[in-house]
Amino acid sequence: MSTESDIREFLASRRARITPQQAGLPAYGGNRRVPGLRREEVALLAGVSIDYYVRLERGHLAGASETALDALAHALQLDDAERAHLHDLARAAERPARRGKRARGPLPDSVLRVLASMADSPAFIRNGRLDILAANRLGRALHSPLFTDRTTRPANIARFQFLDPNGHDFFPAWQESVHTTVSLLRTEAGRAPHDGELTGLIGELVTRSEEFRTAWAKHDVRLHHTGRTSFRHPAVGVLTLDLDATELPARPGLTLTAYSAAPGTPDHDALRLLAAWAVTEEARHTAGPAVSSP
Repeated sequence: MSTESDIREFLASRRARITPQQAGLPAYGGNRRVPGLRREEVALLAGVSIDYYVRLERGHLAGASETALDALAHALQLDDAERAHLHDLARAAERPARRGKRARGPLPDSVLRVLASMADSPAFIRNGRLDILAANRLGRALHSPLFTDRTTRPANIARFQFLDPNGHDFFPAWQESVHTTVSLLRTEAGRAPHDGELTGLIGELVTRSEEFRTAWAKHDVRLHHTGRTSFRHPAVGVLTLDLDATELPARPGLTLTAYSAAPGTPDHDALRLLAAWAVTEEARHTAGPAVSSP
């Protein structure tokens, strides 16, 4: 991944999606050669010179002030996730290129105890690459198809979704799930552009999956703190669950995700069935702990 090319393609793609009418500008003539705003129009809206904006869009965000970045975000009508991504890209442009890894080490016992205590909700802890680092009993049961390949650890949501033959069936709301997965990885790429394992994962997915490659080229990003997600579980069928996710302050880069369903709904009944299935499966194999770290 190249920070300059990411900046260039991100800004160009955001500029292309906004019409002059959406930006409150007059549209003179009927023959525009660009699908969205012209560079000079973005510069006007951001209150910067055309030369300065051209320099930014060529990938040279290093040295751009917070004020200039915020003005650019306003001109391009960026949402919160896109605004944060723009600032991440600017920080990445400031730092010399280096390949590294996020902080490693076992999860604290206190975090694992909290995870295990969430007995009625599927829950797991992931990193920005979408590796599942730990899951409670229901969380592992819900994501059981991800753990069938014991040669790949930790289980990775994106690799399963795009490269495993069962991935498409597991996510019935396919296009929505593709957008979420790719947007989360694109967001992480802005935060950690020199993470070697992340670069390797994205390279693998781009090379082996046309669907991922197409979605990746859109440069969409998102913050995924709440929402609804559908699964097609092999034992209990389709269930749609509410999602709540929070970052772990003590472990930057890690996120705790939990699913739930309103009592009395078919999805809540499906969760109860999943819990019974999980106990049966655990008994069928050797008894295991309530929390597992794949």
